[in-house]
Amino acid sequence: MKIKSLITLFATAVATFYLTGCSSVTVGGANGAGTYTYSAGNMRGNENAVLDRVWSATQAAMKDLEFTVISQQKDALQARLIARTALDKKIEINLTKISENLTEVKIRVGSFGEQTLSYTIIQSIEKRL
Repeated sequence: MKIKSLITLFATAVATFYLTGCSSVTVGGANGAGTYTYSAGNMRGNENAVLDRVWSATQAAMKDLEFTVISQQKDALQARLIARTALDKKIEINLTKISENLTEVKIRVGSFGEQTLSYTIIQSIEKRL
């Protein structure tokens, strides 16, 4: 009987994993930004702007949202910023230069992700682009 219960539990866990989908969020900024996808705890999308501009907008967004920036690194091809909320939730933002005027943005909030806060961060970044 224990084996049957374990198999049922395993099947339920696998089904839950495969049935959780992803959602797309459209965020419109001044530069006509595109669609962001939220999947497996990560918000991901592209900005029609150079890496330096997205980096500056990201730093300004963190300041406006009053998050504490823990670390930040940047070179000519990518950037990474780690911050904490007032409730000590970790925010990790990674920027990657795709082309001269296209930058990929990835946001992860906490260990498992948080779509609402990720969306708020994207909106804040886009207001500054």
